Amino acid sequence: MKLRPLIFIFMCCAFYLKGQALENVQITKIWDKGEHNAFTDLIRFKGHFYCVFREGSGHVGGSDGKIRILESKEGKTWNEVALLEKKGFDLRDAKLSITPEGRIMVIIGGSIYVNKILKGRIPHVSFSNASGSAFSAPEPIEIDPSIVSWGDWIWRVTWHKGIGYGIDYQVGPDERKGPTSLYLVKTRDGKKFSKVSKLEVSGFPNEATIRIDKQNTMYVMIRRELEDKMGVMAKSTFPFEDWTIQKMPMRLGGPNFIFDKNQANIIAATRIHEGTTMSTGIFVKKGSEDFKEIIRLPSGGDTSYAGMVTYGNYLWVTYYSSHEGKTSIYLAKISKSYLKKVIHQLN
Repeated sequence: MKLRPLIFIFMCCAFYLKGQALENVQITKIWDKGEHNAFTDLIRFKGHFYCVFREGSGHVGGSDGKIRILESKEGKTWNEVALLEKKGFDLRDAKLSITPEGRIMVIIGGSIYVNKILKGRIPHVSFSNASGSAFSAPEPIEIDPSIVSWGDWIWRVTWHKGIGYGIDYQVGPDERKGPTSLYLVKTRDGKKFSKVSKLEVSGFPNEATIRIDKQNTMYVMIRRELEDKMGVMAKSTFPFEDWTIQKMPMRLGGPNFIFDKNQANIIAATRIHEGTTMSTGIFVKKGSEDFKEIIRLPSGGDTSYAGMVTYGNYLWVTYYSSHEGKTSIYLAKISKSYLKKVIHQLN
């Protein structure tokens, strides 16, 4: 089924940086058919974009979370490819990667519900066929027996030299009131994950995105929801057993980031917290400087969880937001030349 864009907005006054109107940013609403549409990711595979997100009756609760996958060649017309579901599980926060064998891997959080009561978490995985036209039924992954817990969640997998790395954040049924652990895990097949090392991060660490640069340094951006709630960036070099932890200047929600072409700068997307008001924004870490906000996307309420892809002359960003009333999925198309100009102008 082909889907036409629902809303298309040329930027003239909705985006601001230091009081000045931004240009060279285009926004499209690409999906709003579910009751609650949220938690996106985006990837480019064999000449096509793939966007993944959750559909459910609300942000949290129940066992009705399903994973929708859309495909588009140039980001204009979107086609439905798959709807992944599993009885008794709330499938959440699906993230995309490409395996060494050349298939799309979908890592999915799996919350187990019995009579609407949360009974544990088991991550699940699905794989595309070689062409990306179909996806397998979600199946539970296997986590190293030495660390497996009541509530495991591998939030994203990043592949490097034939190995997929992820952060398994572990919480108990009391969530923020109970203990939590954070482990770097690795896989060769996307199904079995073994322990690499433990990260000592306080403040209820949870959602984490891994990227590895050309010098084989691993960067991990981690959300925290207790103490001062500021995000942290963890760094390590191979074999990724010893870590340095640096506090970030902002809270995170659905953190994602990529390196620019020369890996001199980090471009990140996350939820912005301003008191009780939330929105989604793009931040840049220029060299050794700290992160600074450069773009505030049209967003509000229930929002964030961005997917990011550089393709052609643009940075493509998917995210969700409820600023128009209903939680919907949006695509931002941001000119690379404009980004370069804005980064250059940062103090």
